[in-house]
Amino acid sequence: MNPIEMNPVALQWLLYFGAMGLIVIGIAGVVLHQNIFRMVLALAIAEAGGNLLLVIAGFRFGAVAPILQDDALQTLNTSNMVDPVPQAMVLTSIVIGVGIQALALALIIRIHQRYGTLNMREVHACMMVDINKSAAVDDLLSAQQPRGRRPLPSPPESTAKRANNE
Repeated sequence: MNPIEMNPVALQWLLYFGAMGLIVIGIAGVVLHQNIFRMVLALAIAEAGGNLLLVIAGFRFGAVAPILQDDALQTLNTSNMVDPVPQAMVLTSIVIGVGIQALALALIIRIHQRYGTLNMREVHACMMVDINKSAAVDDLLSAQQPRGRRPLPSPPESTAKRANNE
């Protein structure tokens, strides 16, 4: 079936589901992957879904672009025009998204140069070691049991007996 011959309402719902699917795929990619580069790619997919959702929200079937010329100002009919605000928001979102992705990729390159891996857990462990070294403290995430006595004194015997009697 040709998409032009398709019912406009069905096509609009298909586009909505496609946009929501891209957003869900992007969020799942961020949550499920441990590789930082794949997380940035998943964010780009989620951003594309959000942009598609905004464009669909302002689109009307059978409407024209909101470009006015001098002769069109006389017969101004805005009821059959597409809303230009979501389109402007999407263009702004695309520009901001490209800038953020470029910054994220630059940070990813620095992380890989510094730690030799892009695995989130390994990078976190290496960063904690660096933070501890720069703060001149022992490892704060030690797997060993603490030495010494309990920090708080034990409760008095009379309090323990009252708790058992009640």
